[in-house]
Amino acid sequence: MSPTIGAIVGSLRDGSVTRVGLEHALDAVESHGATARLIDLRTYELPVYDADAKDAGDAPELRAEIRDLDAILLGTPVYHGSYSAPLKNALDYCGFDEFENTTVGLMAVAGGGFPLPALDHLRGVLRALDAWVLPFQAAIPDSHTAVENGVVTDPDLQDRLDTLGQRIVEYASIEPDPITFEGKHNVGAGEHESD
Repeated sequence: MSPTIGAIVGSLRDGSVTRVGLEHALDAVESHGATARLIDLRTYELPVYDADAKDAGDAPELRAEIRDLDAILLGTPVYHGSYSAPLKNALDYCGFDEFENTTVGLMAVAGGGFPLPALDHLRGVLRALDAWVLPFQAAIPDSHTAVENGVVTDPDLQDRLDTLGQRIVEYASIEPDPITFEGKHNVGAGEHESD
């Protein structure tokens, strides 16, 4: 059975380059035999996360949709050197049930240069959730020139996004490594056997 890959758009803008980039990657997902789903955070009511109201708004629906996926792409615009508040808020409503041992691919979009810090910050969050993050990641720098009429125009960017889509399909069902020392000390990560 082919895997189902979801892409979570961490931007709320109507003309979001993040959305366009993820749609391009999802086209590659489908061309490699998987089912693709776009998860647009604009369609969910997600109040600012409050740990005393974990099921606020559409949080249960979002979590259920993420749990149904075999692998996940996360896309974010870069705000002040890091990833977006809408994506952070959505991730805060999630946990190990949604991400543990799940393959995740990353994409970031910047108005300026290469957005490495935002990708590194996301990688750290997903490590804390015991996700398996693809080594390959995609970035769209200089976003104001990257898209025309809703299409990525730069051939190098197209190749990167195609590769991201291909890799998330190839590694969607990877078997995670045995539990690490760090994982054993990751409070909330579930019950793991000791050595």
